Amino acid sequence: MGLNDFVRGELVEIIEWTDPPRETITFRFPDGDRAIKRGAQLVVRPSQTAQFIYLGEFGDTFTPGTYSLTTANIPVLTRLRSWRYGFESPFKADVFFVATRAFTGNQWGTSNPIMTRDKDFGVVRLRAFGTYDFAIVNPRRFLEQVAGTDNQFELDEFAGTMRSRIVGAFSGALAASGLPILEVAARYRELGDALLPLVNQAFEDKYGVRLSSFVVENVSAPPEVEEALDKRSAMSAIGNMSDFVKYQMGQRLEHEGSGGIAGLGAELAAGMTLAKDLTAGTPQNDVLTPADAARLLKLSEADVVASLESGDLKGKKIGDQWRLTKAAVDAFLR
Repeated sequence: MGLNDFVRGELVEIIEWTDPPRETITFRFPDGDRAIKRGAQLVVRPSQTAQFIYLGEFGDTFTPGTYSLTTANIPVLTRLRSWRYGFESPFKADVFFVATRAFTGNQWGTSNPIMTRDKDFGVVRLRAFGTYDFAIVNPRRFLEQVAGTDNQFELDEFAGTMRSRIVGAFSGALAASGLPILEVAARYRELGDALLPLVNQAFEDKYGVRLSSFVVENVSAPPEVEEALDKRSAMSAIGNMSDFVKYQMGQRLEHEGSGGIAGLGAELAAGMTLAKDLTAGTPQNDVLTPADAARLLKLSEADVVASLESGDLKGKKIGDQWRLTKAAVDAFLR
């Protein structure tokens, strides 16, 4: 081996990241403690960015292309190295490649319930999970805040690092949205679309990451809240429980005639018990709201308020809220 061959073996002549694994986000070029020669070739492939770091300071950043490393191509590094007359001698620097392609189908989820306030149920513990797609849009920020100087930073490390941050951003955005729990389950897609810019606002500037999609696949409440939601859904589907029970009685008599009357009493009692259970929460005291009166009168709440304001229905306005008694409703019906 001649002297020139030996010198070339001690210098880096080509810097590139070939055949990157699908799960690798950042890769530190293995220079083997060799210096980079003047005129060395830097090859940055599509969906990659190359970042030079010199003595802990960020140097030049390269987008896809092929570069010959001269003073003109590394102005930041030239300044950091204090090359007064240009880049002439070999130098040492760390080169990190960052994958800028989209990483899709990543999972997020709450390891512990998150607390949120609902206008109907008060403070509720929720669990949620879904998927998201992301890409690195600021390699410097990502290296500084997330990946660090690892030789190879993998996707599973990112998921573990960011899971709590994603859940935290989701919790804050959900609380800020004020969306009732009753609507959350029916509006997963809208919720994800609405939360995406809020999550990105927290992530892009701080971590150099931009999410292209944020999907909410499920939000679950404690069993007691889910039971209340099921009961409310049943009430909405059935409508007026009294009319429903009467209809069921009529259908039974029509099909079974007088022979069905014997067992009807027990079923009627059971049906009325069910009606009482499902309508639990309807005010039984003397003070009613317009909404309560509307349910009793089979009218819209707006019609009740209009009758109160005209004086046809007697009530009392406290601030901007109307209150009336059961006796006033009975008098109105007579």
